[in-house]
Amino acid sequence: MTPLELFIVLAVASAISGILGSLTGLGGATFLVPIYSLFLGIPIQYASGASLISTIATSAGATSANVKNKIVNIRIGMSLEIATTLGSIVGSLTVAFIYSHHLENVIYVVFGLVLLSQVYVQLKRSKFELPKPMKPDWSTKIFSLHGSYYDMALDKQVEYYGVRWWLGEIIMFMAGYISGLLGIGSGALKVLGMDWAMNLPMKVSTTTSNFMIGVTAATGSSIYWVFGYIQPFIAAATAIGVLAGAILGARLIPKVRNSRIRLIFTAILVILGIQMLLRGLGLF
Repeated sequence: MTPLELFIVLAVASAISGILGSLTGLGGATFLVPIYSLFLGIPIQYASGASLISTIATSAGATSANVKNKIVNIRIGMSLEIATTLGSIVGSLTVAFIYSHHLENVIYVVFGLVLLSQVYVQLKRSKFELPKPMKPDWSTKIFSLHGSYYDMALDKQVEYYGVRWWLGEIIMFMAGYISGLLGIGSGALKVLGMDWAMNLPMKVSTTTSNFMIGVTAATGSSIYWVFGYIQPFIAAATAIGVLAGAILGARLIPKVRNSRIRLIFTAILVILGIQMLLRGLGLF
């Protein structure tokens, strides 16, 4: 495969990942790492480095469109970014230790179990287009965990408020740690933190996750660059493809029902969870 052909293949794969990552709030990196490492033969450390760059591109492309749609809640996202950034720093610094002691299999198994454990929760919540209102707690008022947006699929204005900010913060630290550790945006945990822990609508969770993963990935990518895990050629092709896909995915979000996004999200949780388990057990 010539360099031009490889660049095109990387860009196309990245564009598809960007669409899926934008719709689900996972970030394109979640799909790119296994594609690059398993099917294109790119070493895992370079695949992870490129995926962090793709996450930044996904965030930039999706957030620019979602801000216009007024779905993303920047206030809530910024209040949770402290935890994800700290987690990303700790996770990125752990990478060298993990690789040198060959403990990455344990991380994959644990991460796979965490993802699969959330499938039941998502299937149960998929029965409802919008989450059932929960009684506001102390964090609802202090951190202004509320907002509204126009839902084109439902043809109405949706008002919402969040709860349990402290639980969301704990999950966000874990998400940041996994992001730095595996070189992914860890949007799955971010979405779960806002959707399950804070009881926010799925569209708000996914779009706000897309906003947050860029900041988290930017923190981790700087450390990956120091370690030499980011190759400019791979990162450039990845960023171009993911950015195009993310913009297209963001334009589709207002037209898709929350329940359908949740089903896509759940299916990806299953695939990723099994994939992580198999990789941790040396079978994938």
